[in-house]
Amino acid sequence: MKKNIISLFISLFFSLFTSHLNASDQLWNLAQEGNKIILIRHSLAPGGGDPPGFKINDCKTQRNLNLTGIKQSKKIGKLFKQNKVPVDQVLSSQWCRCKDTAKYAFGNYKEFTALNSTFQSPYNRNEGKQLKELYNFVKKWDGKGKNLILITHYSIITAVTTAVPSSGEIVIADKNFKVLGTIQTD
Repeated sequence: MKKNIISLFISLFFSLFTSHLNASDQLWNLAQEGNKIILIRHSLAPGGGDPPGFKINDCKTQRNLNLTGIKQSKKIGKLFKQNKVPVDQVLSSQWCRCKDTAKYAFGNYKEFTALNSTFQSPYNRNEGKQLKELYNFVKKWDGKGKNLILITHYSIITAVTTAVPSSGEIVIADKNFKVLGTIQTD
């Protein structure tokens, strides 16, 4: 009886582990098809929000990636390469933690103000304008079989999808921002 219970638990564990791997593989396969919107929350930058008086052009005044966040960003890049995910372009928020995530993961990127955080004042007043700009950009975007990578903040990802991402989480969506799945990178 005891052996059967242990055997059942081991079987259940491997079944759940294999199921998780298969789900992740399926998501990478979707990304390989291209024409997806792939939103990535910036990698680990301990804390929440930014210090009072921070400046968008001065990384020393912002919350930044720590060593774990840098390693996580590099891992994101490796995952995209290992899974042969075609990338059309990488766009990033102007916040340093997003730009650093983009730099360590993909090398080349462009800043896109529509991806800036709307978490705290005075930037929270920009949400409507930014979302309109983002929706318009994606509507006109033609990936030609590649993917659009958007490196941004929790506030933007949650505003355009049903996802509630953790640091470094990859959200794969269609052009209507319908979430097809998420991949944890921690």
